Amino acid sequence: MRKLLNTLFVTKEDAYAALDGENVVIRQGEEMIGRFPLHILEGIYLFTYPGASPALMGKCAESGIDLVFFSPRGRFLARTTGQSRGNVLLRRTQYRAADDPLQSCRIARNFIFGKVSNARQVIDRTRRDHSARVDTERFRSASDRLKVMMGQILEERTLDGLRGLEGAAAQLYFGLFDQMILREKKEFFFRTRSRRPPMDRVNAMLSFVYVMLGSDCASALEMVGLDAYAGFLHRDRPGRTSLAQDLLEELRPCMADRFVLTLINDRQIAPKHFEEQESGAVLLTQEGRRIIQREWQAKKQAVITHPFLKEKVPWGLIPYVQALLLARYLRDDLDGYPPFLWK
Repeated sequence: MRKLLNTLFVTKEDAYAALDGENVVIRQGEEMIGRFPLHILEGIYLFTYPGASPALMGKCAESGIDLVFFSPRGRFLARTTGQSRGNVLLRRTQYRAADDPLQSCRIARNFIFGKVSNARQVIDRTRRDHSARVDTERFRSASDRLKVMMGQILEERTLDGLRGLEGAAAQLYFGLFDQMILREKKEFFFRTRSRRPPMDRVNAMLSFVYVMLGSDCASALEMVGLDAYAGFLHRDRPGRTSLAQDLLEELRPCMADRFVLTLINDRQIAPKHFEEQESGAVLLTQEGRRIIQREWQAKKQAVITHPFLKEKVPWGLIPYVQALLLARYLRDDLDGYPPFLWK
């Protein structure tokens, strides 16, 4: 369990939430493992199978407390909200901001700043941890150029300009990605990003992990009452969760890319876990997907210190915390949206 931003996260998959007077109690079997006064909470988010008692659902609705249900793996299921939560007002604010190019750019700027900052951290960590195995001067030069771009991003006032800077930064970052692969270079290599379909094993892994992380981002946004389909950098397109793609951008390098590199470099994934199609597309086998999903769930349990909140948070809750911070910015509770800046 973790309480952040007046929100209670219950992540033990066999936990059950119930009402006891003016308190929510969390039970694991017959044992009570947590007790919290309802008046200090704005939301309760359950990543559990048993769920919550009807009495707690009714009390949360009456008190204006969000009660949101997810599967243990983070898939959004349903929510109970009280009349005073005002999610319609939040969404109206979101839509107005999305329709305003200046407001959209202001928010998108922070997403892209976070993405480039986190990409730079991936480069710097690789240079520091594996200096004998990579071209350190090339890595240092790329890091310096990304730092300059971060300053340019903060000054940019148009979405097209942001997209141009993002593209240049991505080209620089992915230009080093193959060097970050340290083992089985004949089997695992990266030349360029290929998506539909992926044309090599590394791209197959990146695409699969991006889908999982994007799903977590969409669930997180729905959790706080935002519309995952109305983005600021990614514009409206039928069937695309554009805001989830916005949120995904800043988390790709530190959550997804590093995860894929770790799987390869630690030999947790092997060539036998892929199959090549006649078209040249390379796809994960069922066993390969199972391994990645298992390791992804393990990564989400690892704890880090959130750079903005200065509190310890599991990696798996980072998209949910960032969604909360975005909602608070749109409600004018924060002066700006604080991107996740990995340290």
